[in-house]
Order: sequence, then C-alpha cells, then structure tokens
Amino acid sequence: MLIQIHMLQNYAPSNLNRDDSGSPKSAVFGGYQRGRISSQCLKRSIRQSDTFVDAFKADNLLANRTKRLPQLISDALKEMGVDDDVRSAIVTRAPEIGQESKKRKEVVVDPEKAETRQLIFIGSGEAQEIAQKLLAKYEEVGGKKWKTLKIDEITKTLGASLPLSVDIAMFGRMTTSAAFEDVHAAVQVAHALSTNRIVAEYDYFTAIDDLKPSNDPGAGMIGDVEFNSSTYYKYFNIHWGNLVKNLGGDAEIAAQAVSALIEAATIAQPSGKQNSFAAQNLPDFVMVEISDKNIPVSYTNAFLKPIDNFNGTLMENSVGKLDEYAANLRTSYGLNGRSAYFTTSSQTITNAQDVGSLSALQEWASAQIKEAANG
Repeated sequence: MLIQIHMLQNYAPSNLNRDDSGSPKSAVFGGYQRGRISSQCLKRSIRQSDTFVDAFKADNLLANRTKRLPQLISDALKEMGVDDDVRSAIVTRAPEIGQESKKRKEVVVDPEKAETRQLIFIGSGEAQEIAQKLLAKYEEVGGKKWKTLKIDEITKTLGASLPLSVDIAMFGRMTTSAAFEDVHAAVQVAHALSTNRIVAEYDYFTAIDDLKPSNDPGAGMIGDVEFNSSTYYKYFNIHWGNLVKNLGGDAEIAAQAVSALIEAATIAQPSGKQNSFAAQNLPDFVMVEISDKNIPVSYTNAFLKPIDNFNGTLMENSVGKLDEYAANLRTSYGLNGRSAYFTTSSQTITNAQDVGSLSALQEWASAQIKEAANG
C-alpha cells in the first residue's frame, strides 16, 4: 500500500530556507527560476513539530540527530552508578564510534564536550543500551586492553541497535558504525517547488542606536535580506509495508504515524527568518491518495509552465492545473487509487472526495488504512 500527500501552499514574502549566501533556496524547473524549500528543511520541521512531540514523545518514540553520543553515554553510565574512572575510560573511546576506518589518535576526552565526527540519529533509550554493552565489553577485556583495543573490535561485538522510533522509521538512518543498524526510509519527501516563476526581491534595512544623541545622524547598521513570495507544491509518499517493518511490525503505531505526518506536513512551518517575516501561512489545498500498487507519482510536472494569476489567483490556478494534470495521468496509466482532499476554496477535484477539513482527511486516511489491513 502506498500513501501519497499533495499540497499547495502560498507563502507571503519570506526567506524560509537559505543557501550559503543567505538567499532563499531556488531551482530552475521547466526552464524558469522557482522558489525551493529543501526536503531536509521540511523533514526537520515535521520531526520537531508539536504534532510529533505530542503524539510520540511521552512513549519514547522519537529520536534526536546529534554528535553528542559520548555525553549521552556518560550520562547513562552515571545513572547506572559506574565509577568515574571506568566511566571516563569508556567515554574516552566513544568519539571514535562512526569512524572505525580512521586511524586512532589518542586524546584526552572531556565527556561534557566530546563529540562523534558524524551526526547520528539516536533513538530514545538507544544510548543507554549502547552504554550497557560498552560497559560489558570493558569488563570483559579489562581496563588495560580497553585502551588499545581497536574501535571496530568494540563496535562489531556490540550488535547493531535498532530503536522503536517513528521518525527513524519514517525518514531512515545511515551511519558508518556497526553499533547502529541502518534503516531505509519509509517516507520520501520532495523539495517543495514554486508553481510560479520567481524574481528575487531585497529588503534594505537600517537599525538605529537608541542611545545615540539626536543630533548625531546616521544608522547604527545597514543591511539587506533577500526574499520572495511563492505558491509551493509539496509532495510526500509513505510506503506502508516498509513503515510497518521499520516499526517492528506494529501496524497500530504505523497508522498513528501516518495520521501525524499528514497533520505535521500540513501545519508545521520552516523556521527560517520567521521573526523577520512571520510567513505563517497554511496550505489552501491538501490531498491524500492511497493505492494498492507501489507506484509513486508526483504532480510537479503540472507546473512545467509557470502558473500565472490571470483569470484567478495563483492558488486557484495551481489547484486547477494540478487537477487537470492528475486526471490525465490517471487515465494514461490506469492509476486507480482512492483520493480525498480539502481546500479553502470552492474548487472540486476529479474523482476525489471532498472531506472539508484536515481532521476529516486524517480520519479518512485512517479508515482506508484500517480497511486495507483487514482486507
């Protein structure tokens, strides 16, 4: 079973996701410059959203991406009542996890500052499990041998850990360490692209020194920031079978995860420059498609020719073009999935059920998943 989410969202002037020069990210699509929000930005906003926190944190079903594994291991060993000397010896080796192929450099490690070289997606409770295994290995080989033991000899005997974590199950995990099991993502997230062509705009601004004498002219600082305003098409897909597998076969948590993803993808906002622009705009169109066949289809090509605002708004014309393109694609390829949507306008979508609201769309999706699972 494949679950796909399509949405159209118009943002007021904003700089939600910047490149290395501070400009809003962009891409050339269909031969025209488009606004872009990276998939990494969208995934982080979803993972960090109140929706995910409220749904899964209390049950320890969320993970963190961090380099601070040594500190987590140190904290876990403290809770276990391990002597400081033993704890320090174990934590000294922890920064080497993830770089087993690198030549070891013996250094003094401060547990409060030590970091691994790569970011590691760590599930709740996973650091405690690793700390227990490291302690057992330390006690097995002894303190003297521990200092010279190759890190790959340590990690390969730990056994790869795999936490029960919704965000790892959805978005995957890849590390270069035998201490962690890699997870193939069950969710694919596209870079959001504007349906319209963009032209870069700049805000020239000054800041005044409040304590400067009134007879002393001039600004305390001068600067500028680039921004744009665009109607974005966003696309997500969820491979149900892989999601259930990544969650250890727990279909109930998987169904909750799908519902939470629909909500979070809809209402979670990128944080870039929001204090300056407050572009807190919700989507005006959200559609969910569920099909038995695993044939993911993005409707981005509906916007190869940029949408304009003649005879309607950018949003209205974008919805209309998406509907036209999706209907033609379904006919051409025989795509017979079930579809439901809601929109803030009075527009209708071909062969799709208008459910009227986000909560109703979540309920519809949950019912479809339950029916398919029971069938």
